[in-house]
Amino acid sequence: MTDLRLGVLGYGLRGSLARTAHRPGAGSRVTALADHDTTARAAAAVAFPGALISGDHRKVVEAPDVDAIVVLTPDHTHAALACEALREGKPVFVEKPLGTSVEACDEILRTAHETGTRLYVGHNMRHMPVVRLMRDIIERGEIGTVKTVWVRHFVGYGGDWYFKDWHAERRYTTGLLLQKAAHDIDVLHWLANGCTRRVQALGDLMVYGDNPHRREPGEPKTDDWYTKDGHWPPHTQRDLNPVIDVEDVSLVNMRLDNGVLAAYQQCHFTPDYWRNYTVIGDAGRLENFGDGPGGAVKVWNARRSSYRGDADAEYPVPAVQDEGGHGGADPLLIDEFVRFVREGARTDTSPVAARMAVATGVGATQSLRDGGTPREVPGLDPELTAYFERGQTH
Repeated sequence: MTDLRLGVLGYGLRGSLARTAHRPGAGSRVTALADHDTTARAAAAVAFPGALISGDHRKVVEAPDVDAIVVLTPDHTHAALACEALREGKPVFVEKPLGTSVEACDEILRTAHETGTRLYVGHNMRHMPVVRLMRDIIERGEIGTVKTVWVRHFVGYGGDWYFKDWHAERRYTTGLLLQKAAHDIDVLHWLANGCTRRVQALGDLMVYGDNPHRREPGEPKTDDWYTKDGHWPPHTQRDLNPVIDVEDVSLVNMRLDNGVLAAYQQCHFTPDYWRNYTVIGDAGRLENFGDGPGGAVKVWNARRSSYRGDADAEYPVPAVQDEGGHGGADPLLIDEFVRFVREGARTDTSPVAARMAVATGVGATQSLRDGGTPREVPGLDPELTAYFERGQTH
């Protein structure tokens, strides 16, 4: 079978996903790429020899030797670019979050429905081994019917990843409850088998709001902007984005459509970087300790007791042969996308679920910015829901 020829839009932080997808002779390869930044284009020319490299995305979208489009551009551009590619009749991969507003997400879904062109959303955490393990435990009934889910997100690298470029600005992201938390909201919905209908949140710009060490407007990031071991504690960060107006500490409460109660917390003060899930059912609970190889998911379901560190069952988080990005999830994400473009049928990721994660994040952001007033999360047009649940067939 010949390789699926991919046209990539954007070659920034998620350029790693394009490199993962470029595997000539093994199913897919990048044949064209567009980015407005000259440095990014130069790096792409090295990474993808022989590919068309352009500053004009239209040359990629319209290229005859491109079978599908991969959108890896900043969040606020997803809707316009995805819809343009869908109207061109080319299947589209959109990096999460699907959009920065409910309206933008719905525009993408409507366009995919109207054109009949396949749409895929890159919620790679559904392919992370720790998430698959937790879902398998729940599906086996080891904790009974899920009743509540708690998620704590410790964002130790926040200053580097989210406060040195466009991620720090509301006009580009709406807030980190979309850019960052859309991952976890989507996973939470998947584990609980429901979607948020009512949300309430509190939050603040506590970590980086008072840091005066910012670049001048128009000044690019320094070459050494990221370091895994340095920049601790957070106030030692330097060369931050000129504008910072997204919250870096947040607390979110959710009521799902199936009655499940859930909570999400995000904090950028913390030195460690991982996610902790607690899922409680009517016959037990599970909790992950670490979210990559070397971690484990523990289950307590045999009896009542006071605190006991020894669980009734303990499952190691599986190691992966291909490390890739996100604990080996990115190669699996690309595998599913390529199969979906070629064969269709349902996928583990879901455009409807991606839209509901954004809608929940938008409602939570609105709530925290007006002091915690609850918000109703708008549902999706039932016709669109049915279309995507059928695997995008009319």
